[in-house]
Amino acid sequence: MTAWRRLGGKADNAGMGHRLDEVSAPARLAEPEEGISQEELALAARNHGMPLEALRYDVTPPGLHYVLTHYDIPYVPEGAWELVVGGGVRRPLVLGMDELRAYPAVTRRVTLECAGNGRALLTPRPVSQPWLVEAVGTAEWTGVPLRVLLTEAGVEPGAVDVVFTGADHGVERGVEQDYQRALALDVAMGGEPEVLVAYEMNGGPLPPQHGHPVRLVVPGWYGMAHVKWLREIRVTDTSFTGFQQAVAYRLRRDAGDEGEPVTRIAPRALLIPPGFPDFMSRTRVVRPGAVTLEGRAWSGRAPVTGVEVSTDAERSWCAADLDGGDEHRWAWRPWRFAWTATPGPHVLSARAVDAEGHTQPLDQPWNRGGFANNLVQRVPVLCLDSEGAG
Repeated sequence: MTAWRRLGGKADNAGMGHRLDEVSAPARLAEPEEGISQEELALAARNHGMPLEALRYDVTPPGLHYVLTHYDIPYVPEGAWELVVGGGVRRPLVLGMDELRAYPAVTRRVTLECAGNGRALLTPRPVSQPWLVEAVGTAEWTGVPLRVLLTEAGVEPGAVDVVFTGADHGVERGVEQDYQRALALDVAMGGEPEVLVAYEMNGGPLPPQHGHPVRLVVPGWYGMAHVKWLREIRVTDTSFTGFQQAVAYRLRRDAGDEGEPVTRIAPRALLIPPGFPDFMSRTRVVRPGAVTLEGRAWSGRAPVTGVEVSTDAERSWCAADLDGGDEHRWAWRPWRFAWTATPGPHVLSARAVDAEGHTQPLDQPWNRGGFANNLVQRVPVLCLDSEGAG
């Protein structure tokens, strides 16, 4: 496992307290009226969101699924990959692809969403990947349940965390690192949700940008937990305090806050853009009369139980028809609503509610990282008058 290394000096996990003092300040906030920087545009060019019209697919085609890559996309030559399962285990494992595929496979349909989805809509705006609301996608992932591998390896008593290391390597806020995240042992070994060590996406090998040849899939959790290009699983008897766990992906209001960790996906409903768009503004244009509004809703906290739609700038809300059920607990559900469009401008909104009563806010609680932002989506629509409709 590669230790943390500050550029110009070295530190390992044993010295993490000193290291956190140096790097724990959250990323900066944009100044008032500050536009998107060239660096953020470069990030946006590398990391793409899912076009919202792709919400029509039950399962997102891999090329349309959102992508976030922290560092480079590793190149793994055919036959060169192996996965090490070690640390606090009685029987360490070293698995190639043939060995991994020899285990009984399971397939799960899972919606992934980036923890920073919606960040660019916040004020003040955290300076990072400038997501609007498109950082989401749903795929069918095939692989081996993580608990099967850990059970075969034999977890030692006293284990606390399971640490996952990807092959992507880079620098973040001056710290050289592999991308690493951890799950508590009870989450890693649990049956609901069942964490997967996945090697297929939608029935085919993982594409390079989605973690080829192997990645982690943690149903119900934001995307930072789904470590791509997975090369090591290590059981530890202490809590993991790596950068992506203890510094990044925490909900902080002030720079000095320790913050709460980002974990499960907050409920969200998205509307498939109706009608047709203006090229630059993406403002939607519809004809007068009956318009079927459709979209998808999901939550990693509890099953979605309802969706409400507003067609009058949130002065009133009406229940939408919600399809699907428990067949794919960890994937989005389709919804639809019948609207009669009248000439003029409109603002359409949708919000989801889950079985535990969580819903979407009309005014987004703010945090410095722009994480877990499930503010209600607002879609401006222009309905043409009868002359324009001709």
